[in-house]
Amino acid sequence: MTEHFDSLETREPAEREADLLARLRATIAHARAHAPYYAERLAAVDPESLTDRQALAELPVTRKSELLRLQAEQPPFAGLAAIPAAKARRVFVSPGPIYELQGEASEYGRTARALFAAGFRPGELVYNCFAYHLTPGGWIMDEGARALGCPVVAGGVGNSEQQVAAIAHLRPAGYTGTPDYLKTLLDKGGELGLDLSSITKALVSGGALFPSLRAEYAGRGVAVLQCYATAELGVVAYETEAQEGLVIDEGVLVEIVRPGTGEPLPAGEVGEVVVSVFNPDLPLIRFATGDLSAILPGRSPCGRTNQRIRGWMGRADQTTKIKGMFVHPQQVAELAKRFPHLGRLRLVVDRRGESDVMHLRCESAERDPDFAARVAETLQAVTKLRGEVELVAPGSLPNDGKVIDDQRRYD
Repeated sequence: MTEHFDSLETREPAEREADLLARLRATIAHARAHAPYYAERLAAVDPESLTDRQALAELPVTRKSELLRLQAEQPPFAGLAAIPAAKARRVFVSPGPIYELQGEASEYGRTARALFAAGFRPGELVYNCFAYHLTPGGWIMDEGARALGCPVVAGGVGNSEQQVAAIAHLRPAGYTGTPDYLKTLLDKGGELGLDLSSITKALVSGGALFPSLRAEYAGRGVAVLQCYATAELGVVAYETEAQEGLVIDEGVLVEIVRPGTGEPLPAGEVGEVVVSVFNPDLPLIRFATGDLSAILPGRSPCGRTNQRIRGWMGRADQTTKIKGMFVHPQQVAELAKRFPHLGRLRLVVDRRGESDVMHLRCESAERDPDFAARVAETLQAVTKLRGEVELVAPGSLPNDGKVIDDQRRYD
């Protein structure tokens, strides 16, 4: 068994840096020629001047939080795609809604490397519980597993009794999906007296892997590692057996910048994750994710020489991720539009046991439980997630502009 996916993971940092900058220069030239958004946005940029990281600060940042507006103004993809929709393999609708396409670029999402680092090997059956419906998560992990040489069970989400019956019958070696859902399956298997012990490894994403949950999985014989990925970018960084930060993927250029700016921060400083990918079909240049992290000093004990980030450390804006789904301030605003007599709204996100929970507090003179139930139904319709609703006295919520309050701890 080899330690690393390929020789790119152990090359000298100077060689990697030169390669990444060369790929970025080529991507900028390609994007200006084929993507209308970049033709305008990067018109004054000389790609050949980008010879070091400092020069990248002169490039404009495109924020994920802007995509809703940009795509509304110029549908369907805001001019970011370098191919027409008619040439796409798939088109996705992520929460927001934000629209993405998949072209013919090899190994969409670049997940094979992360799977290998998590212990998956060719020929092992992978049970994939990322969603295949509308969003790209299922497909991103599916194609990475197949690129590694692993057959895939397209489990998706929900129908837990049917899922555990399939796992008990098919005996997959590993699980991919959100951190919480694996516990749901293992617990359901225990309830039904089904043997799910074939699953000994997992690669999770789409939410925080809390230390207590990782420890519980280890106690049940499952080694769980995580990767940091987004719908637009694919895998950005992944955990290795060292479990000391997340190693940045070889196919992306990552910067940490001061939130709300394009100003790079020194290693160790917490800032916003900005990523450039070299996808010829959907090139993304200095794409600001809205996520917070920091560069870790030194090299990973696993022998990989790329930089590491500390992992997901929260949001630079109020958008948050709950059970693998983004929830945006705009969605809370939509609730206010549908119930105009409500006062301030605050969506509180926390943990209950090993699960994410959300609790919507609404200023209202109404005290009818049926009304609270109607608000809860609308909350689920807007966010695709269940949440509790509490009606509080008018004027009782803070006047601080915060509509999403993430109270989960990551230490």
